Amino acid sequence: MSSNFFAMVNRMKLIDRWALMNNTSKENIAEHSHSVAVIAHALALIGNKKFGKSHDAQRVCLLALYHDTTEVITGDMPTPVKYYNNEIKSVYKDIEHIAGERLLSMLPDEFAEDYKPFFEPLEEDSELWALVKAADKISALIKCIEESRMGNREFEKALEAQKAKIEEIELEEVKYFNEHFLPAYYLTLDEHTK
Repeated sequence: MSSNFFAMVNRMKLIDRWALMNNTSKENIAEHSHSVAVIAHALALIGNKKFGKSHDAQRVCLLALYHDTTEVITGDMPTPVKYYNNEIKSVYKDIEHIAGERLLSMLPDEFAEDYKPFFEPLEEDSELWALVKAADKISALIKCIEESRMGNREFEKALEAQKAKIEEIELEEVKYFNEHFLPAYYLTLDEHTK
């Protein structure tokens, strides 16, 4: 029996983000998920090494890699639409859940349980999902920084909004990342390699 799951996951590279914005550089959900995984992994390590936590850095990386996979079925709904009001937000959550179930049904039964926590979060992963959510916002901020550095005024308001969202996150891992790692995203290549 053939399984469509991995072929569908591979289609993440076909789903563009920031669809309502004029981009100087396109970003798809595969690229975004990689970025979120790298940042979530870093946040977990920061928590462990700087704040005495015991995050599973490898697991948070996997959760991040799959966090937007349902969008191969739903597409990337622009944030202003997705969060317009509580009713739309709730309906979209239901759609994401159904898309997750659909993807899981594409796996042989013996593998479905291994992938289920990526689509139906477990309570014991709640701290890790908080890191993924924070990493998702940091990744969006980085995209806004990159667009802004390229002179794209389209991202001016988004940049300010993303900065504000990051400031609201009450995780010490995020505050540490912002202070020690985020400033480098404003640098040019020459400034990085001095």
